Amino acid sequence: MTPPIRRIDVPEAFAASFGEHDATGRAWLAALPRLATDFLDRWDLRPAGPAAHGMASLALPVTGADGTPAVLKLQQVREETEGAPLGLRTWNGNGVVLLLDHDPDTGTMLLERLDASRPLSSLPDDTAAMRVLADLLARLTSVPAPGGLRRLSDVAAAMLGQTPDAVPALRDPAEQRLVRACASAVAELLDEPGDRLLHWDLHYDNILAGKREPWLAIDPEPLTGDPGFELLPALDNRWNEVLATGDPTCAVLRRFDLLTEALGLDRRRATGWTLGRVLQNVLWDIEDGKTALEPAQVIITTALMAHR
Repeated sequence: MTPPIRRIDVPEAFAASFGEHDATGRAWLAALPRLATDFLDRWDLRPAGPAAHGMASLALPVTGADGTPAVLKLQQVREETEGAPLGLRTWNGNGVVLLLDHDPDTGTMLLERLDASRPLSSLPDDTAAMRVLADLLARLTSVPAPGGLRRLSDVAAAMLGQTPDAVPALRDPAEQRLVRACASAVAELLDEPGDRLLHWDLHYDNILAGKREPWLAIDPEPLTGDPGFELLPALDNRWNEVLATGDPTCAVLRRFDLLTEALGLDRRRATGWTLGRVLQNVLWDIEDGKTALEPAQVIITTALMAHR
């Protein structure tokens, strides 16, 4: 007889991250243990360890009926994540975690299990880590985006619409000018947004060691657009190490050159879309009540603008 599936405990830190969410988020969190149990039963899975979590999802190691190790990923259906199954199916495991099953109504996914204890950030040689990331980005962005995903053209247009009202919230006039310059760079590229399948959030901790390949990307938030929009998360990886070089501008440009060369990108376009990614982050920060730019944003933006 198959033993009954035990109740899934939601980590306290994950529950706390939903403490200030809206009523929908709180309701989803309350239903999460039952949701997990339902999918363990539906897909004939057994828990194989404690759940891990990020900011918005719970990842439970499981074992299938045939002994296959996997991960049950539970998350709310949101605009930024609802395209993940389509993106994963399109990539079909080429440089990225495999999608084994998916429930579109709840956003629940069954994924290939990777080694969560070995993210790319654990690789001590930063240049070697950046080359791994660049290689994965080159492979992922070589794929044409399927229909049905969010488009960078729409995202960029929305950012430009928000900028005039948002910028005055910044206290420093020099930072206001910097953000407006980012918006101008995006405006120049609005008519050439690209058609590649983008991961949107590829940084060292979203790359894990695997058996099928040495390193595989996880947690995509797929978007149709220009690969230049992918570079910023890589540029500010392990920022303390960038500062420790004593010349962060040079370190940023070295990373930028490595990435653009590996992806075969036009430098002008890649610079413009990277500034667009800075703009996106700044708008989010202002929405959260911040009145100053992050130091990394200032250094990256200034470095790229000086070498356009």
